[in-house]
Amino acid sequence: MVDHLNRVIRGCQENKPEAQRELYDMFKTKMFGICLRYAGNYDDAQDVLQDGFIKVFEKINQFGFKGAFEGWIRKVMVNTALERYRIHYRQVPVDEHMSEIDQEETKNVFSDIDVADLVKIIQELSPRYRVVFNMYAVEGYSHKEISDMLQISEGTSKSNLSRARAILQEKISRYYVKSVQTY
Repeated sequence: MVDHLNRVIRGCQENKPEAQRELYDMFKTKMFGICLRYAGNYDDAQDVLQDGFIKVFEKINQFGFKGAFEGWIRKVMVNTALERYRIHYRQVPVDEHMSEIDQEETKNVFSDIDVADLVKIIQELSPRYRVVFNMYAVEGYSHKEISDMLQISEGTSKSNLSRARAILQEKISRYYVKSVQTY
């Protein structure tokens, strides 16, 4: 499998359309899931996916076969989503001394919800909250890394994450109340 993937990557590095198509087919579903988490809707996610694959094919010669290709392509997709976000949305700084939501309260709020429903609820967040939430909770970036990538302060990153968690907790609570009432 690894040898096959390496042959496909080399074909892409040689600009072979059949290799590009195969690489796209191999990774489109998983990468679309990443794009969907950052985008506000299905159509925006499709745009990010398309832009991301264009960048993958433009930059594939930078992949040096050191480390996992999936990690490399994932990073390209996340950076494409973040670039789109920076172009379309401005960060509004918030009070850096805003009190944090008790993390113990929000710690388990996501554990019992269906993944598709959670993605749908996350997409309802405002772009600034959605991006910070995804970067921190899903991608595992630190607040320092987020602040550098989005050109915001660490305090703003923390506040946006805290607010995103509070909003998600409220939405999930309403979702469960509604779903329990329908049974």
